[in-house]
Amino acid sequence: MLENQSVEEIQNNIKSREISIKEVIEYYLDRIDKFNPDLNAIVLQKDRELIIKEAIEKDNAKENNKSLNGLPIAIKDLSDVVGFKTTYGFPGSKNNQPKKNSLFVDRLIHKGAIVIGKTNTAELGVGGHTTNRLFGPTSNVYDLSKSAAGSSGGASSAVAAGLLPFADGTDQMGSCRGPAAYANIYGFRPTPGLIPVDRTEQNFGLPILTTPGCFARNPSDMSILLDEIIGSSSLDKFSFDLNGLFKNQNITGKKFSSFKIGWLSNMNGDYNIDKDILEICEKKLKDLEKLNVKIESLKPKINTDLLWKSWTTLRAKSIYQDTLSLNISDIDSMTYQAIWEYNKGKEIETEDLQLALDQKQQCLKQLNLIFGNFDFLALPSAQIFPFDKSLQFPKNINNIELDTYHRWLEIFILSSLLELPTITIPIGFNKDNMPMGMQIIARNRDDLKLFSFAHMYEEAFNFSNNRPRIK
Repeated sequence: MLENQSVEEIQNNIKSREISIKEVIEYYLDRIDKFNPDLNAIVLQKDRELIIKEAIEKDNAKENNKSLNGLPIAIKDLSDVVGFKTTYGFPGSKNNQPKKNSLFVDRLIHKGAIVIGKTNTAELGVGGHTTNRLFGPTSNVYDLSKSAAGSSGGASSAVAAGLLPFADGTDQMGSCRGPAAYANIYGFRPTPGLIPVDRTEQNFGLPILTTPGCFARNPSDMSILLDEIIGSSSLDKFSFDLNGLFKNQNITGKKFSSFKIGWLSNMNGDYNIDKDILEICEKKLKDLEKLNVKIESLKPKINTDLLWKSWTTLRAKSIYQDTLSLNISDIDSMTYQAIWEYNKGKEIETEDLQLALDQKQQCLKQLNLIFGNFDFLALPSAQIFPFDKSLQFPKNINNIELDTYHRWLEIFILSSLLELPTITIPIGFNKDNMPMGMQIIARNRDDLKLFSFAHMYEEAFNFSNNRPRIK
């Protein structure tokens, strides 16, 4: 019964006491017990009896009007939850016990959510594939031998398999967008600052490359989670408020014809993308055209070389500073990818940073010239279909060798570097029944408009009804 209910329906049934919180929690825990051993999506979990005890306490409470009351969530193992270890999937942090919750976790708990555990992540959040030496890889829900992408692959697989109604993630280089594409669900990277985080002084000299994000089977479910964690905080000087809520994006009377999308394809051939991915994207864009969305294929005058140079400099410096904050005693104990970023970031000087920031501004000017004629821009949400989960990262695309470990993630840096809200929408499957998604990119702080489109898209195509055989 619950499997076919939206989050809003579950909420309403809890409020009317047609179903108990205990029943809801037991439903999700049963699914975790059944499917998680194969998926390895949830890697740390509170004792079942303690979770059920919390559910019963909420059932017995006089008031049950909190917006997330009784809904389970597991937090990506890069964020802090008191009572759980934050390991980052890194052996050197396997005993790390946080003393306070991450800011958005506090907000979730305050609104009644039950934190049941932690979801798997790429080791130290680096690499684009959810695998680490503590817990191993997370499996793709459509093929257990394949990658769930990363670094939020644990969260995306958990949502796609119905182990959770929704989940948080973090996104720097596509970590909410890529996993969503590999799971046939929606994944959202908001404008940085919309979901506030605790920031250290050492991060203030850099642009915001990483932001919390989230996953859900559909935009309606996602909006319920988002509305409880967005908004300004005195703890984050970069945070801000939107003039509205995601759940109030009323699409009644709105028409697809009001939207115009610029299709960036493979960025004039600069991005190496599996041709079948481009074909699936273009087929879905034609479907949108039939619904009167205005689609224009572009030859964008965006210097991808500048994007890459600026990004790799700023990303490496950011990861270097984050690594310092973890007080890792033996840098050589980290993964190849993390060591690569650390060593690169260590050598970056002030003048290098300034050059990278100047390059970023050049790219932003180029983008704004394009955006003036469109509501959204579109790119694929991956450059390659799900690959064997035993690999650390793909080495080639279209038989072309990749020059760095993360070149296969280049498709994500436009949004990440230029601080653009982006949602992955599911778009279909290849001949091997592996899913794919497409990035819909909006202007900075145009998050609500982006969700209006996503709501209309799901209403038109009902991708949330297409679920993996794992059910």
